[in-house]
Amino acid sequence: MNSLKKKDKVPNTNMPSVNEKCCYNPGGCFFCIIKEPNSPIRSNGIKNYLKNMPLIEDQELVLVLSGLWTMAMSQPNDKELPSLGIFECMASLINKGTTYKSWINQNQNIYIPYYAAHIVGSYTMNNVEFAIKAVDSGVLKPLLELLRGNMTWVEQRVAVRAIGHLASYDKTFKDVAIYEKEIVKLAMKLASTCVEVVYKEFVGVKDLNMRLKYHCDLLTRGVGGLEMENRKAEEWASQLQCWSLHLLNCFAIKERCLNLICEQKFLKDLSEMWGGLTNDTSPGGVGLIRVLCYNKDGRRYIAESKDVIKNLCNLSRSSDDWQYMGIDCLVLLLDDSGTRYKVLELASMCLVDLVELKTLGGKSNVGNTITRTLLADFKQRKVKIKNIGVQQVLEEIWDLKVDRKKREQNMSDEKLEEKRVMVSLMKQQGNHSFWLGKIEEALMKYNEALELCPLRFRKERIVLYSNRAQCKLLLGEVDDAISDTTKALSISSPTNSHAKSLWRRSQAYDMKGLGKESLMDCIMFVNCCFKMDSMKKNMRIPYYAVRMINKQMESTWLFKNAQLKAFVDLSEKPNQPHEISQKEQKNGRVTGILLQRKGFMEGLSSISEEPQMFGEGDIISRRKLERTRENKKAVFAQSV
Repeated sequence: MNSLKKKDKVPNTNMPSVNEKCCYNPGGCFFCIIKEPNSPIRSNGIKNYLKNMPLIEDQELVLVLSGLWTMAMSQPNDKELPSLGIFECMASLINKGTTYKSWINQNQNIYIPYYAAHIVGSYTMNNVEFAIKAVDSGVLKPLLELLRGNMTWVEQRVAVRAIGHLASYDKTFKDVAIYEKEIVKLAMKLASTCVEVVYKEFVGVKDLNMRLKYHCDLLTRGVGGLEMENRKAEEWASQLQCWSLHLLNCFAIKERCLNLICEQKFLKDLSEMWGGLTNDTSPGGVGLIRVLCYNKDGRRYIAESKDVIKNLCNLSRSSDDWQYMGIDCLVLLLDDSGTRYKVLELASMCLVDLVELKTLGGKSNVGNTITRTLLADFKQRKVKIKNIGVQQVLEEIWDLKVDRKKREQNMSDEKLEEKRVMVSLMKQQGNHSFWLGKIEEALMKYNEALELCPLRFRKERIVLYSNRAQCKLLLGEVDDAISDTTKALSISSPTNSHAKSLWRRSQAYDMKGLGKESLMDCIMFVNCCFKMDSMKKNMRIPYYAVRMINKQMESTWLFKNAQLKAFVDLSEKPNQPHEISQKEQKNGRVTGILLQRKGFMEGLSSISEEPQMFGEGDIISRRKLERTRENKKAVFAQSV
């Protein structure tokens, strides 16, 4: 494919307009046939053209295919082309492209397998009738060749999409299942490695002329520059991963190949896969994990992996759109007597903060469901729980949701008002101690206020939990800060809407090195700021939030790990020429060390308000230093 590098002339693959005169041979031109007003003549012409289309040997082929792709995308439920043999035609073209390498390098034939597979996927996306026609027309084997990597990741993307659509229907699943073990293994490999492959073969290519030209054209339709190409490549890599997971979902739902899908290393990778901001409609790996949790064998495999459980716990205490899926998975594991005590220690420490949740993900009384699950036969089975921490957590939940609730049910209005006044006084005392820098003393006051505050005073409790979290952040008790902010966000209305708690939890997650969770909280914090300031003319995002978002956007970049791996591989080859500066080398080595020693990252400060001192020539002036310190004080003053 050396002849296809970016230095070659960019082809015009756009479909001619309806009013454009395409040729001087109306009887043999597809675009003239498609405009034929007489329906029988038109249908007969299209049918004959599709039948002979694989025999075309000039540039007309890719132009017609591009036009068919446009029609499939804009009218995926139109029965005309599927009834006239388009699937047989696409199968023949893909087969020709994967079989004859000399043909694929002629004219612009390199585009053909991509367009053909995309057309199949577009027509079968929502129509079982078309899916049956496609399978009967023999599209599976050619698509499988693309999935095997016969060409490149670009063709794998559309192949896994099309096969995923075929596997999603009961009437065509049996045909896909003929190759189930191979397809499952290929989909698992794609999901795990596609991001690294896309970076290595496209995004990470320093010499832009070495990028495959047809990749660039397909990504940007010939109208994008470097930034657009990279952005689209990131989007496509995420789609390739998510569509691979969708294909695996089709098998997992039918409880097929679970022993392959539940391989421990893949489960760990799965729990870290995220649709990201470029593909926010996909739940990523947690969607497949949730499906597996509905199966007894799936739960057994998942319960064996502490890494998966930890990632589910982090998701459950985040403001991610898929938070409810993380909670669902943990509840399903706890409901199963075979896995309950394997996950109880980790799950209870997380779910205890969510027992007061009202609604989440369209579900109501989520907190009550969590409570019932954690306290199932608690009094009778207390002996089975050997872990003291778990025992204390369950007793805390029992006291909060059972004993304390009973005590407060018959409390008089006068008593409630008296408690409200006392709580307000304690909060003021805590705030005063905080401003004086007496953090431990403030913490004690907030503790006393929370013990006294009736459960029904949600607004007061939100502030107390959030203020206590700020104290714990300053004392370096990061896990406790996450716990308190999560409790505050759980009782906020709507859920996850208390701005200060979001910012504080974002800081805490940042200190633990959990970039995704920190990023989502920070974005939610900014949204809350906009809502609170919606009446103001000049709305501004707090600068410290912008810095946090920039930091976490970089740390959660889809290709971050692939970039670091490529750098490590490059640094191990000292004789290989590269364009990395000394500063990048230094930063890369430091980042690599931190990633390898995750324990070292825990407890690192959040977004630093102090300027950093670098080498000679980078000395910061005293005036700038003082100004930075003043800014720090201003931000700190907003925190309580």
